[in-house]
Amino acid sequence: MSVSAIVVSHGHARELETLVPVLEPQVDELVVVANTPGSTPSDLPGRVRVLENARPLRLAENVNLGVAATDGEWIVYSNPDVIPAPDAVGALHGFASTRPRCGIAGPRTVWPDGRWQPTRRSFPTVSGTLVRRTPLRRLFPPLERQTAHYHLDEDVEEPVEADWLLGAFLLLRRETLAEIGGFDEGFRHYVEDIDLCYRAMRAGWERWYVPGARVTHDWAQVTDKGFLSRNSLWHARSMARFVRKHPETMARL
Repeated sequence: MSVSAIVVSHGHARELETLVPVLEPQVDELVVVANTPGSTPSDLPGRVRVLENARPLRLAENVNLGVAATDGEWIVYSNPDVIPAPDAVGALHGFASTRPRCGIAGPRTVWPDGRWQPTRRSFPTVSGTLVRRTPLRRLFPPLERQTAHYHLDEDVEEPVEADWLLGAFLLLRRETLAEIGGFDEGFRHYVEDIDLCYRAMRAGWERWYVPGARVTHDWAQVTDKGFLSRNSLWHARSMARFVRKHPETMARL
């Protein structure tokens, strides 16, 4: 089974210099979507294809462009600021390919200093989201207090099913994307990974956390650094779109 990889770059040429040499040998093809000028280094390996946008597009649009430009039965989507272990893709694919209904799989993720990042998460609740996205998070730090949402007491060593997985590095089955319509391009930024996993769940596809696959992610946590920043407003609008699409989730108080 062939595996394609997609990386969307918004001026991340320096990060690609680190990521591409590690990711490219693990896949059958690698496409970099250059969303802005100067998004790619000048010396990418010959097998790497670059799609240059005439104008900046939303993340979901860029990922869908990459999916359309590749042929693999499986697709790795990676953020530019991720560094996968040399066997990360093989570990994800080796597990996912044994489960016919596994549509999405994600790795164990750590910060550059080696601390674990809780990327396997429960679908958001109203109360939990209010705490994470308002000044309440100063009183109740989510990454310390929201045990159920982040599975903070479950740094597991064996594969386990997930509600959703942080979209920094994901293995996606092309059949799954085709069935559910790919990433929703209506999201300006953020929450498209939650929506993708939710629609996959509704269609009967499994989402798996595979800790045997390991990556390092220099997670900026931009939306956690202010309450009225551009990024926090984008996140709020995306959460509102998610609720409009899936109003039944409002029952998760």
